[in-house]
Amino acid sequence: MTAAAAANTVTVYYQPPAAWGASVNVHYGVDGAAWTPVPGVAMESACTGWRRKSIDLGAATGLQVVFTNGTGTWDNNNGANYRLGTGTVTVSGGRIGSGDPCAGSSPSPTPTPSGTPGPGATAEVYYRLTTRGWSAANIHYRPTGGTWTAVPGVAMEVACAGWARKVLDLGSAGGLTAAFNNGAGQWDNNNGADYTIGTGRSTVSGGVVTPAAADPCGPPAPPDTTAPSVPTGLNATVDGVRVTLSWTASTDDRAVTGYEVTRTGGTTGSVTVTTTGTRHVESALSPRTAYRWTVRARDEAGNRSAASDPATATTGDAPPAPAGGSPLGGDPREDTIYFVMTARFADGDPGNNRGGSQHVRSGNAANDDPMFRGDFQGLVDKLDYIKALGFSAIWITPVVLNRSDYDFHGYHGWDFHRVDPRLESPGASYQDLINAAHRKGIKIFQDVVYNHSSRWGAKGLFTPTVYGVRDEQWKWYYDQPQAGREYDPMVEHDGADPTLTAAQNAQAKGRPYNGDLWSSSAPAGNRCLRWGTPNGSYSREGYTVYHCQWPVPTSGLFPADLYHQCWIGNWEGEDSRSCWLHEDLADFNTENAQVQQYLIDVYNKYIDMGVDGFRIDTAVHIPRVTWNRRFLPAIQQHAVARHGEKGKDFYVFGEVAAFVNDKWNRGSVNHSAQFFTWKERRDYSPDDVRAAIEQYDYEQLLGTGNQPTSDNAFLRGNSYHSPDHSRFSGMNVIDMRMHMNFGDANNAFGNGRDSDDSYNDATYNVVYVDSHDYGPNKSSVRYTGGTDAWAENMSLMWTFRGIPTLYYGSEIEFQKGAPIDCGPSCPLATTGRAYYGAHLAGSVTAADFGVVASATGTVAQTLDKPLVKHVQRLNQIRRAIPALQKGQYSTEGISGNQMAYKRRFTGGGVDSFALVTVSGSATFSGVPNGTYTDAVTGDVKVVTNGTLTASVSGKGNLRVYVLSLPGNPAPGKIGETGPYLR
Repeated sequence: MTAAAAANTVTVYYQPPAAWGASVNVHYGVDGAAWTPVPGVAMESACTGWRRKSIDLGAATGLQVVFTNGTGTWDNNNGANYRLGTGTVTVSGGRIGSGDPCAGSSPSPTPTPSGTPGPGATAEVYYRLTTRGWSAANIHYRPTGGTWTAVPGVAMEVACAGWARKVLDLGSAGGLTAAFNNGAGQWDNNNGADYTIGTGRSTVSGGVVTPAAADPCGPPAPPDTTAPSVPTGLNATVDGVRVTLSWTASTDDRAVTGYEVTRTGGTTGSVTVTTTGTRHVESALSPRTAYRWTVRARDEAGNRSAASDPATATTGDAPPAPAGGSPLGGDPREDTIYFVMTARFADGDPGNNRGGSQHVRSGNAANDDPMFRGDFQGLVDKLDYIKALGFSAIWITPVVLNRSDYDFHGYHGWDFHRVDPRLESPGASYQDLINAAHRKGIKIFQDVVYNHSSRWGAKGLFTPTVYGVRDEQWKWYYDQPQAGREYDPMVEHDGADPTLTAAQNAQAKGRPYNGDLWSSSAPAGNRCLRWGTPNGSYSREGYTVYHCQWPVPTSGLFPADLYHQCWIGNWEGEDSRSCWLHEDLADFNTENAQVQQYLIDVYNKYIDMGVDGFRIDTAVHIPRVTWNRRFLPAIQQHAVARHGEKGKDFYVFGEVAAFVNDKWNRGSVNHSAQFFTWKERRDYSPDDVRAAIEQYDYEQLLGTGNQPTSDNAFLRGNSYHSPDHSRFSGMNVIDMRMHMNFGDANNAFGNGRDSDDSYNDATYNVVYVDSHDYGPNKSSVRYTGGTDAWAENMSLMWTFRGIPTLYYGSEIEFQKGAPIDCGPSCPLATTGRAYYGAHLAGSVTAADFGVVASATGTVAQTLDKPLVKHVQRLNQIRRAIPALQKGQYSTEGISGNQMAYKRRFTGGGVDSFALVTVSGSATFSGVPNGTYTDAVTGDVKVVTNGTLTASVSGKGNLRVYVLSLPGNPAPGKIGETGPYLR
């Protein structure tokens, strides 16, 4: 074979799962050529556990491959396929490597068809403790074909620093399924999928199983003292105020782990950021400014190459500011909502990614998964995905500039007037997102916080000065103050301060500038007691902690007129409306006129930008009388003044968290969701502080039995009636009671219906199964009830009263069973707030709401999932039937199924009447005679005796019989038969 030919050949070694048996095929497509016919070509035995196939690439230099056992089981790298080059390549456990794994081994005989190893097969399992912060581990396992061990499993021995080990006797089994726990209630179950482990030695580290692994506790490698080679070919490409850098990869005797990119020029001095790739984007640079960059390579031991030759560039003009926006308007009940954590959804601009001071401690650095990863550019890029699902509104997490150690979620606001720059890019500002969404007919509901700021206060209102001294213990934490400089999360500490030790640099790495906060001497007017004296406690590093070093409500660092001065003691008491929730959430004194005006001015800006509504965080922690007197009228008045008729449709829905299963939150009306939908019914003191106490006492004394009621959500017989909103406060709410009970759709339906007379109008409730806070019944993990249960919950939400809302990724059961939030104590990739963008790779174009025109790549596979098909069709059906959007409902005269109801909306020339039953057959009596057509099947029934029986079976299946009325014909079958609606 000539050298040229050899360069275009790949020899693929594949380690199949033990259960595959004798038949292993490789199905491949050489670049520029067609794929092999399914199921591909057979692979030959290489050595124990390995199959081999040499493939001629012709003139190509790469190919894509997948593997199959020929009987319907595939390994396609979770839908991404394996991308291979030339030479000798290994594929094992989803990982691509190089080299001949069979070197020095004799070929193995073809295994028996059963693939069963010989008697006494063992599995040697190593589990990495440090990725979870555990000191010990149990392995809870089931041999293939066997039964599970008793919880919590069997103890693993500590093999060496950071690793636990256990050798398991599998008998005749060819592998095992396992989960791990620390014996104290914390589990690692591979995000609900468990781990599949074969025989022999395997390691489990950071969610990845490596079969045929080297011994992680073997003799240590000699110290690595060799630096990587110097990066070459550094190039800078300018696009306005955005510069893209690229360079040729360095080499190392072991492995290059990343690069340090240093920029000089402009007004920020020298700035160094790190990246793992050979491409880096600098965004939001100053216009018409000269910059200079160099790059250094580094390895795992911390060796750094010399700096590359520099690249220089001068930026151009900044893009013009986007035009101000205007809301779409329209009844919000006509929408369905997709809830997105912007920083975790889609990464459209890697240049604004930031990890923060917790990047390493959290475990995110090991996954190259900075907490601020998604951005507005990513949302703009994937608007068609959301529209293709059928959603016409997006609820996004708060956009204001945050300030804390772990603030990707947006609830630690610091500069409320400024959009967080970690979310914006040139050409993809918040205004650009609003405008782009509106062009596609999609609304933006912005999450807003009136209750609290970050622990560092609110810029423009009050920022506390804390005690700090740059002694040997704390100089890594406190930046030297610089006149005119303030916090900027886009500029993180690079870990290369020559005045700090290596350990101190490691602690400081990723932390933005904080020299604007601290002082070693007490500031003028200081009220904090015992300023700068030791308080008797120590940091986790063992450093002395001082009085007034950290903001807390009771220290006097915050002025009492602007911030409350207490911790919540009773979550159903008056103090829950006027004390701090958490040390990172400094509680505004919302009864103070200065605070009120600050917040009103702040959020008027976003109304001016054209957002379509506000989701109000922690609404229950502000007295209702304050909402009704100050904030809600200000929102409505400004929206109408700015946007006219469209402003009247500005939608406000509050989070009134009540994690109980009863109608009223432990009997406290002041802490119940429905309470906030009503106006006040008497006058209180002009002083807002006194008024809040008077209102609390008055309503608590009246109690649950004397609260107002409404039939705005209910039909009168079969007739719709005009709702009475004269006593409506202006705030709608999230339906917490249904949320709490969505472990079972029947329970959610029954509980929701039981509360509906106590809301001003329950048809405006936002309804969801789980969120970024909790799953049903205050579960701490993302919903894991199963695909059929998800389908049933969706069928109920999309046809019952209220506005259906879906948390990002639930359409594919993303991260089911994963802990929703564990702060910086574990990697985000292992939680319910994991990054979703990998499922969105490729392109998608929506032809209409719920209709895909075209899709390529991974996103096409995502859109082919069964729950995606289900939610697409539900959205199509709901959009076509006004009764399902805005109708009142009744369960009178219905038998045979608990989840069955009739709905009707009449108004504006529309008369829409529908009979709905979910997951079971039902008979509807006393309904109008006429012709009904089912929107799911197209079945037509003519009713002459006031009775219609709808037959349906299958969890999540549905019937929606729509009455044809003059000028309002039934739409017929809507959409295509799918996995659940059939």
